[in-house]
Amino acid sequence: MIIDCHGHYTTTPPGVAAWRDAQKEAVAANPDHISEKGMMTVTDDEIRESIEGNQLRVQQERGTDVTVFSPRASWMGHHVGNASTSQAWTEHCNDLIRRVCNLFPNNFVPVCQLPQSPQTPIETSIAELRRCAEEMEFIGCNLNPDPSGGYWKDVPLGDKYWYPLYELMCELDVPAMIHVSGACHPAMHTTSSYYLGADTTAFVHFMMSDVFTDFPSIKFIIPHGGGAVPYHWGRFRGMAQDMGLGDLNERVLGNIFFDTCVYHQDGIDMLTKVIPVENILFASEMIGAVRGIDPKSGHYYDDTKRYIDATPNLDDAARKLIFEGNSRRVFSRFPL
Repeated sequence: MIIDCHGHYTTTPPGVAAWRDAQKEAVAANPDHISEKGMMTVTDDEIRESIEGNQLRVQQERGTDVTVFSPRASWMGHHVGNASTSQAWTEHCNDLIRRVCNLFPNNFVPVCQLPQSPQTPIETSIAELRRCAEEMEFIGCNLNPDPSGGYWKDVPLGDKYWYPLYELMCELDVPAMIHVSGACHPAMHTTSSYYLGADTTAFVHFMMSDVFTDFPSIKFIIPHGGGAVPYHWGRFRGMAQDMGLGDLNERVLGNIFFDTCVYHQDGIDMLTKVIPVENILFASEMIGAVRGIDPKSGHYYDDTKRYIDATPNLDDAARKLIFEGNSRRVFSRFPL
């Protein structure tokens, strides 16, 4: 089985955007507007149509089997409105993911977003993670290290503010993929500098913290190939050494994993050379940030299975770990 650990519902039916636009209009008119969940009008047939011609088609064309599926990351929009805005929107987004997985149970398994408005109590995220994992059989969550959308108003991931959520992740045995949402800061572009910079920043938060000492069984996935981390592994090793943090591999690789959302062969070759194979999970992000065809290869940039198949750094056993074994180990609640 080939498991893609990183996919988003980027092709939602029109009713989803219509509900969100109405919510945004209400909170723009009154910043204190209390959002009610209400109804989102999306039929099963609309969901089927949105998936069959997009993610399911691409799965079949590229020879993958199952996608670990979560709401559209750039639409999480934790910076929009107030805590009630994020709460209602998040519940709808997660409910939609559950519906997709119910309609296509052999092709998609669910991961949730959390209602992380900036500088709000972590308890709202705890309640939603528990709802999704215990009531709807979600197998993981996406954790936004910067709900403010580029202004980094919240505390680092090593701060004890996060610890109640980490405790629940360990209790439920669900991992978190680190994933920011849309960038509000004018100096940042959402799916390039902001995503990759946030991935790198989150890694440093963990490297410099006691999270893995305090939660030895916790698991985090740093997406997009780990941002700049694998490319600068020597720099981070040296920093850890200079700061008295010990050996970097021993400090983080029991708890941090990297996906393969790296859109060129040289990048995958470097990732698989620097990072131990046990810490790499296959992913494509499809249908995601980069949707075009690479003129150098003649294939889609995000057809990352080709890069794993072609790299000289892996044997068949290593490829099987990346394609399946590591995802099953990280997502211990994987149902298929």
